[in-house]
Amino acid sequence: MCLGVPGKIISVTEAPEGAPTGRTGVVDFQGSEVEVSLAMTPEAKCGDWVLIHAGFALTVMDEAEARQTWEYLTEAQAEVGDLPAEFRE
Repeated sequence: MCLGVPGKIISVTEAPEGAPTGRTGVVDFQGSEVEVSLAMTPEAKCGDWVLIHAGFALTVMDEAEARQTWEYLTEAQAEVGDLPAEFRE
């Protein structure tokens, strides 16, 4: 199963000309900051909300949709609780 998580772009770094990695951004996930690739979302800019999977921003989304997704994820965790040890790491 794949899971995309929304986050807000707090900074963008342009790649040097010809760099294979493309633009990157630092994304805030409810207080955790992670550097992600913006190669698949060339329109994304600082302040935008994006859906992240496996270190890539897949799509730009609106803030209301991002907040609703976080609410769903929080509810799902409350339903499931902590994972058994064999499913961690």
